[in-house]
Amino acid sequence: MNDIHLFCLKPVHVLKQRNRLKSFLGSTAESTKRPLGSLNIIFCSDEYLLGINRDFLQHDYYTDIITFDLSASRKAPLEAELYISIDRVKENAATLGQPFYRELHRVIFHGLLHLLGYKDKQKKDKALMRQMEERLLDEYFL
Repeated sequence: MNDIHLFCLKPVHVLKQRNRLKSFLGSTAESTKRPLGSLNIIFCSDEYLLGINRDFLQHDYYTDIITFDLSASRKAPLEAELYISIDRVKENAATLGQPFYRELHRVIFHGLLHLLGYKDKQKKDKALMRQMEERLLDEYFL
């Protein structure tokens, strides 16, 4: 049973089909044999996420997402939190020439992919992550 919650510390007006998004996230995780137990997605500001980045990761820079896997083990259902900066997503969307709603969903899927074991530090890992993000975007929006 998926227990997915969306929290808006900063308003997000483009998430009109929240139940569809929750179902898609749950079925995507399930298809990788790592079902979701609970997932909290928290939409916030740059400053809020910067505070989390400093306090928990000792990084002093803005980012669009921070993912926390709170699962008991790799075999247990996923228990996680995604913190997403709406400010950063808007700026990235403008820089990349993408619609805001698409960039927001890409970042959400990016966080889920991290939880499912995908990495993005090495060049080849980053390429696979982008490929998977695009695949999920296509599946979701087509």
